[in-house]
Parts: sequence; structure tokens; C-alpha cells
Amino acid sequence: MFSKAKQKSPTDERAKAPALEVSASSSSPAPAQAKRSSAMRAAGVPSIISADVVLRGNVNSGGEVQLDGALEGDIKAATLIVGEKASVKGEIICESVVVRGRVEGGIRARQVALAATAHIIGDILHSSLSVESGAHFEGNCRHSDDPLSDASANDFRKTRPGGPAPRPIAAGDDQRSAVANEAPSFLSGARSPLR
Repeated sequence: MFSKAKQKSPTDERAKAPALEVSASSSSPAPAQAKRSSAMRAAGVPSIISADVVLRGNVNSGGEVQLDGALEGDIKAATLIVGEKASVKGEIICESVVVRGRVEGGIRARQVALAATAHIIGDILHSSLSVESGAHFEGNCRHSDDPLSDASANDFRKTRPGGPAPRPIAAGDDQRSAVANEAPSFLSGARSPLR
């Protein structure tokens, strides 16, 4: 009726465990590691960059990235979550991005969500944009059917001109009329490459 399971010896367990191969001459992961990492991605395990990490350089990921630290460089991922204390100084290119922290640079994504604690200084190219009350956004945003395409990227990556230089006011000019004739900076076509 009841039977006692056999005790397994350590050698039996090692024989059944998948072998991890490490090759010093190759920069690509071994087949066993590749299978394991793809299984982790399929399971929805995000890559987490903790609050005490400062990265300088570009980050590329095919899965989800949760950034709680600081990044000085561009990031490309399927999904990105920028935490409340996190900061990014560079361009973000993702399918979906949620910003709760600080971003200084452009964002190109199909879905962009700015939380109430978000602080964005840069332009946003998006298919879908949601902004919570309290979010700080300084820049321009533009809708695009395919914000990740090369054509959209060419328009988006143009550097923002400094804008027209203020014209000097001559001694005989009326100061109020000179200021009244200038368009506000947010209406200036020279401010953003997105117009």
C-alpha cells in the first residue's frame, strides 16, 4: 500500500542536472544557458537594475527591464519601468514604457505612461500616451502610427536647435511692443525637430 521512496545518491542527481558550459573563447552563451535564459524571459522575469547601481553606456534587452538606479546612456527594451528614484540621461526606445522617475532625453515607444511622480525633459514619440495628474513634462510629444520605425527615428533624432537669438532692442524701440511681437517659445517652430 505505502512504499518508502528510495534515497537518491548525489551522483544520480548530478547526472540528471543540466550541464552548464562556460567557454572562455566565446562571447555567446552556452546552449544550456541560452535555454535557461529564454525560459526565464518566457516566464516574465524582469531584469532589475537596483537603486544603488549607476550604469554608463547603452542597455539592450529583449525582455522587461525595471530600472531603479541611474543610467547615463540609451536603453532599448521590450518593456521598461523607470522607478520613482531612477534617472535616465539618454534615449529610450521600447514597446511599452512606464516612467515614475526622471528622464532627460527622448522617448520612442508604442505605449507611454507617465506617472504622477514622473519628470521628463525631452520629446516623446508615441502611439499611445497617458499622463497622470502631477507629472512634469518639458518637451514636445507627437503621435506616430509606428514610433519605432526607421523613418520616425530619423525625424526624432535630429538635434533640437537652440531657437532664434533674441533681437537686440534699440534705444528708440518701445520695449513692450518688441516683447509683444515675439511668439512664445513653446509655439516656435524652431524649438523642436518634431514639427
